[in-house]
Amino acid sequence: MDKFANPAPGFQRNPDKVITVEPYRGSVTVRAGDTVIARSSRAKVLSEPPYPAAFYIPFDDIDFSKLSGSEHSTHCPYKGDASYWSVQEAGEAGRNAMWAYEQPFDEMTEIRNHGAFYTSKVTVEAKPD
Repeated sequence: MDKFANPAPGFQRNPDKVITVEPYRGSVTVRAGDTVIARSSRAKVLSEPPYPAAFYIPFDDIDFSKLSGSEHSTHCPYKGDASYWSVQEAGEAGRNAMWAYEQPFDEMTEIRNHGAFYTSKVTVEAKPD
C-alpha cells in the first residue's frame, strides 16, 4: 500500500524537492490599509526555495467578511489546487490577494484550512516572540 492516498505528482517526479512547513513563533497581522484582515499567533511558515517564505494563517484567524471568493485558481504539482479570495476594501489592488489549498496533496496537509497572502497586495506584519 502506498504511503499516501493522494500523493503529489511533483514529489514523485522530483523527490529531492524540499518544502518545509513550521510553526511561526510570534504573531502575524494582515492589513489592507487600516483594516485588519487576519491576525494570528498560530501561523505557519512555508519555505519553498527559491520562492520567498509565505505565512499560512488558520482560517479561524482570517476575517472572511472582508474577503470575497474569486473564480481564479492555480495548480501546484507539490501542493495541489489553490483557491483565491480578493480583499474587498482594496479594490483592484486586492484582487486575488489570498490563496489557500483547501484539498492539498497528502504531503502538504499541514496547510489545509490555512490562507496565505501576497505581500504585494496587502501588508503582512510578522512580530517574533
